Amino acid sequence: MKKIIYNITKFTTTDYKDHLSCIVWFTSCNMRCEYCYNPDIVNSKSGLYTIDDLLGFLKKRVGLLEAVVLSGGEATMHNLIEICKEIKALDYKIKLDTNGSNPKQIKELLEKELLDFVAIDFKATKNKFKEITKSNLYDNFIESLNILEKSGIEYEVRTTLHNDLLNVHDINEMQDILIENNYKKDYFVQNFLEVENIGDLKSSTQKFDLSKLDNKLNIIWRN
Repeated sequence: MKKIIYNITKFTTTDYKDHLSCIVWFTSCNMRCEYCYNPDIVNSKSGLYTIDDLLGFLKKRVGLLEAVVLSGGEATMHNLIEICKEIKALDYKIKLDTNGSNPKQIKELLEKELLDFVAIDFKATKNKFKEITKSNLYDNFIESLNILEKSGIEYEVRTTLHNDLLNVHDINEMQDILIENNYKKDYFVQNFLEVENIGDLKSSTQKFDLSKLDNKLNIIWRN
């Protein structure tokens, strides 16, 4: 059995609000975002654990943990259907962190009621998407966004902000795109942290002009 799990964070109180969780870090990603702070995971072809290892761990944590967060890398690069069925059989809630690049699998997971919460990353405007992510997956993101909105599941949209990559006009445009796609929830914008990252980026010297920010959505800033 392949070791498609790079690592497991055994306990967290922050990644799935109000739920004691573990985080499963899946190997590989189909994007190469310059600010990504998980380069080892993104570039890895093999990890530390198999799915059997994960299930063995979860069986020992029944009654101690409430939920499992599927992250990466990009978790949906792997077939999550059977994995989620096994996790659900142990009565855990499941949160998926995703870049939205695999709408087909997200739709199937939702139809089979295998997810409880989804956090989807809005990487950039359409004209900057390829430059920032090194991929042509913008339309996939929009399709996934619409699938989530129509599903009725709890979900959130979040963006990582590095001022050299996205400016206030981009964030305003991204709000408009979300509204056009019927998103009315909180919009989470998280500031870039200067740690090891794929693009070897440093903190920006450019100012983000809050006075020009359109608060069309309720923007919640995260550090």
